[in-house]
Amino acid sequence: MSESTFATLVSRWYERNARDLPWREPGVGAWAILVSEVMLQQTPVVRVLPAWAAWLDRWPTPAALAEDTPAEAIRMWGRLGYPRRAVRLRDCAAAIVERHGGEVPDRLDQLLALPGVGTYTARAVASFAFGQRHPVVDTNVRRVVCRAIAGQPDAGPATRPADLVATEELLPAEPAAAALASAAFMELGAVVCTARTPRCVVCPVESSCAWRASGQEVPAGPTRRPQRYAGTDRQVRGLLLAVLREATGPVPLQRLDQVWHDDVQRARALAGLVTDGLVEPDGEESFRLAGDGPPIPRPRP
Repeated sequence: MSESTFATLVSRWYERNARDLPWREPGVGAWAILVSEVMLQQTPVVRVLPAWAAWLDRWPTPAALAEDTPAEAIRMWGRLGYPRRAVRLRDCAAAIVERHGGEVPDRLDQLLALPGVGTYTARAVASFAFGQRHPVVDTNVRRVVCRAIAGQPDAGPATRPADLVATEELLPAEPAAAALASAAFMELGAVVCTARTPRCVVCPVESSCAWRASGQEVPAGPTRRPQRYAGTDRQVRGLLLAVLREATGPVPLQRLDQVWHDDVQRARALAGLVTDGLVEPDGEESFRLAGDGPPIPRPRP
């Protein structure tokens, strides 16, 4: 099967079977798509849907977010996870206002230069918001290409340059068709060619899939060991942030001391939040969300 046939079959399947997601609706702007892509990193769609709607209701443009504080971005992010994304998204909005007059740029190099926008996100926005031809490679796409084309059951834990090349070779030459194919590859991996329980009987390329032809089984164990959460610094960080998000001003250290029993781990988690720019000290014995209040005077050198 040729590359063009592969893309055509998957794209036709996508047009009939794609999930009804709001950021895929006609007329959705580049800012809304950028927000969705940042939120969807390491986060399930079901959790992103209400957060995305609330975020855009409050900040429908980059300028609206850039005018607000990092603290408010962190508060709105809530329990979505990996809250540094909220600060980076606000920094990204500020850069869009400063460098591009408040409009999300359509050039790949300009997208890549935005704070917090990496290889995947830049290509996703260029493709899905502006209809350009770029290989958009996430875990789902890597798995589809690895199985259907290379005949291997698993693509491994990390994206490599070869993955971009292999995916780009499958894209149609026409930009709009390539953007559609990129979305289709991703959707196929998310809902059909899944890691543990692929639904090969409903796959549009099942008859030509190199992996199916090889007769190999799905690997018995997960490609990546699931990350433990309970008892980790990540859990403690979340507990500390929950208290700070609910506060309207500085929180005494004595109050933060109550969220976790291990003094050393709690101090380490709090220090990490400060280092990551999510939390600021307010005096010697209290803390606040970053930017939540007037600038803190710094001692002169």
